[in-house]
Amino acid sequence: MGRRAALPTRKSFGKRKLFGATTLALLTTAGLMTAPATAAAPPAAAAACGEGSYQAEAVLNGSTWTARRGSGTVYTGTDMRAAVQAAVNSLTAGRTAKERVVVRGSGSISAASRISLPSYTALDVCGTINVTGSGSGDQAPVYSRGTRDIEVQHLTLTGRPLYGIFLRNVQNVILGQLDMRLSAGLGVRIDNRGDTSQWTRNVRIDNVYVSGASSHAVETYGVDGLTIGTVTARNVGESGLLLNQTINATVTKVDAENAGTGTGYAAFRMANRNGRVGNGYPTNIRVGEVMARGGGRGVFCVSESGGAVIDRVTLSNTGNNSVLIENCYNVNLAAQSGTITGGGELRLAARSEFPNNSDITIQNLTVTNSSIRESPCGTNTTFRNITRVNTSQTIC
Repeated sequence: MGRRAALPTRKSFGKRKLFGATTLALLTTAGLMTAPATAAAPPAAAAACGEGSYQAEAVLNGSTWTARRGSGTVYTGTDMRAAVQAAVNSLTAGRTAKERVVVRGSGSISAASRISLPSYTALDVCGTINVTGSGSGDQAPVYSRGTRDIEVQHLTLTGRPLYGIFLRNVQNVILGQLDMRLSAGLGVRIDNRGDTSQWTRNVRIDNVYVSGASSHAVETYGVDGLTIGTVTARNVGESGLLLNQTINATVTKVDAENAGTGTGYAAFRMANRNGRVGNGYPTNIRVGEVMARGGGRGVFCVSESGGAVIDRVTLSNTGNNSVLIENCYNVNLAAQSGTITGGGELRLAARSEFPNNSDITIQNLTVTNSSIRESPCGTNTTFRNITRVNTSQTIC
């Protein structure tokens, strides 16, 4: 068991860790990687929408959409989706370098349809796509599967999509400035569930704002190499950012307000062996800051996830746990600083079907009007530099 002493109220407390962090070796279905992927490079300053050269465009004039490639017209009509898809389809067949489509104008797309992006395609939407009606399956206004070198530079969505962006088994993805003010659905889903023997690799998301989604703002599953700037989630039904079985990830900031209200979801959630590389949990998930106000949980690590460092947390008045770490390994919470105010307890827990927590460090926190509890006792757990204000504590 980890060894700790109780922490005094309103006083910082330092504790010596007796053992270094260890890596828990577990059987895995993900397979041992020969070398981790490198996440996409961080973004330069975002260009204005539509600026620069392009190979095709879809333009709205009055109620008529016209898609052009050079001097040729490839679509004229009233259907925004058809116009954008025609512009995309007019790009060079079999290309091995990225070509760009610019969309100028706003319109509606059915939730039962999609704009499909083939490999080596950049899409820049200078307008708003409003998603109407209903659909099923993996439909999304922006969709790509089994492709590489995909880029969405700007995208503004409203309405009720199943997914705002859906990407499956892709490589080398850049999502730039995304603004989704929804009334249903999931914002961005990126996964490898079409072929789980292959990772989706090298994904970059610069800045995404999602409000009103009934599910998550951003979710990944089966991604190796992820770089995220900022995820801003407002009044979404489930998580702000959910990472499933994702490795080699760097996230600058998660800013969530009322994410997952009335649920067990969290502003930031890691699940399904997230951070597991081969049979262990080396530090490979790095998060700069998590902010949560209201909602469900603040930070939630579950189902054999770990290998994570979260530098800073600001969590207030969450309806469920401010922090829940359950069956996780090598997690460092508030490596630099953090505050927890009100809301549910900070809890270290375990389910019997998975190995218990190990190598968990909780540090550099001021916890006010809450509670701290560890049950059952984990292995090599450290609580260090915790200031408690009107906060009870029960640890091993």
